[in-house]
Amino acid sequence: MRRLRTCQIILLLLIGSVSVQAQNRLIIEADRGETTINRHIYGHFSEHLGRCIYGGYWVGEDSSIPNTRGIRNDVVEALKDIRIPNLRWPGGCFADEYHWMDGIGPRAERPKMINTHWGGVVEDNSFGTHEFLDLCAQMDTEPYISANVGSGTVEEMSKWIEYVTFDGESPMANLRRQNGREEPWKVKFWGIGNESWGCGGNMTPDYYSDLYRHYATFARNYGDNHLYRIACGANGGDYNWTETVMKNAGRHMQGLSLHYYTVPKDWGDKGSATIFDEAEYFTTIEKTLFMDELITKHGEIMDRYDPRKRVGMIIDEWGTWYNVEPGTNPGFLYQQNTLRDAIVAGINLNIFNAHSDRVQMANLAQTVNVLQAVMLTDEEKMLMTPTYWVFYLYKVHQDATLLPISFTSNKYRQGDKEIDAVSVSASKDASGKIHITLVNADPNQEQQINTQLIGATVKNIKGQILTSEQINDYNTFEQPSKVTVNDFKGAKLSNSNLSVVLPSKSVVMLELQ
Repeated sequence: MRRLRTCQIILLLLIGSVSVQAQNRLIIEADRGETTINRHIYGHFSEHLGRCIYGGYWVGEDSSIPNTRGIRNDVVEALKDIRIPNLRWPGGCFADEYHWMDGIGPRAERPKMINTHWGGVVEDNSFGTHEFLDLCAQMDTEPYISANVGSGTVEEMSKWIEYVTFDGESPMANLRRQNGREEPWKVKFWGIGNESWGCGGNMTPDYYSDLYRHYATFARNYGDNHLYRIACGANGGDYNWTETVMKNAGRHMQGLSLHYYTVPKDWGDKGSATIFDEAEYFTTIEKTLFMDELITKHGEIMDRYDPRKRVGMIIDEWGTWYNVEPGTNPGFLYQQNTLRDAIVAGINLNIFNAHSDRVQMANLAQTVNVLQAVMLTDEEKMLMTPTYWVFYLYKVHQDATLLPISFTSNKYRQGDKEIDAVSVSASKDASGKIHITLVNADPNQEQQINTQLIGATVKNIKGQILTSEQINDYNTFEQPSKVTVNDFKGAKLSNSNLSVVLPSKSVVMLELQ
């Protein structure tokens, strides 16, 4: 039966490739999904960097900005609307100079420090462990804490875990109670070091492997709080790092991270967030698509040491990175967010979905006011960026079943280079609804997609679209809804055939039932 199904798919693809207009050919096997798309793929990352924490989340109880125990209400509600599944904190590079005991107890008595990584500003530690876990509770999201390995100690990390999760009689549990929290928190996700190959200590993979095993030994489970220990993984295409760490420490971890940023030019001049030509746009998308190769190759190494895929790939830093906005602190990494960033986000999330047998978490960098933020704030004002609306559209995939697809795409060409014009992902949720997310990266041409649904009878279809007139359009506090979601009318259903016309530079979500 499966062989007949395969032959049928091949025949449909061949038929669809006869005419140029029908080259975008999609087949969805709606009755064959086996892999669950882990909701944590749709996670976020917030570091003590620029205005991400202070002014982004935290304004203090005495602020005129509406807040709950010092945490902005508008930011919390917006993140709840995209069902944020987890939040990584306190870094980033900052995590490896952060000493958690400076961030507990009465705020007026907390010691100040200099944030040496990001702008050399004073960090007053008014936002610490209790505030972060209160933020997660308000958003109904799971916390992901990165422990200090670079400048910290095993004892410091071990006591932090005890302070947060131990329900018993101990110095750290009693200190937590003294600071106003009787019951322990449930915190499953713990990162053991961040970018240990760079700002986290400039370590070799052999040295880090030994250090990780040491730290992981003392990252203990208390009661029914079972830790998901995440080891520091590779920077981009450093496959030797993955090979060494998996070989030496793979059996001691539950997750292994991977960091990759989409940088259009180079690290010296990353390019503008809003002023770019089509050649630079093409390069941005081309570099974004490299994520698929990275996951494939790192995944192949992990498979050799972990064929059952027990260890999750955790892509806990990803997104676009440009030059900061003119006139802003270069250490604050504040950049605008255009429709180009939405295209990047949609493609990445489709890639993560496709690899959801190995990818178990991903964290966009960063949530508010930093890098590819989903929100920007200015005092009492707050807006949602184009990237926010991609997460709004894609939330339907969280914990849904990935549906197998066969897809041939038209090409988007720039000079002598070409890439797929269209990216796609499909899933079925617990109620039986099928959701398809489509990205047309071509900024000039609409794309017609002929879709064959196998194993499903569909009667109704509706959709939403994110697009704008120009690829570099973005939202401002004066025009906060210039790039936003609207109803999509470009899909037609005829029996098991679905015809979709994707406008240029667009992200579309379809719901079939």
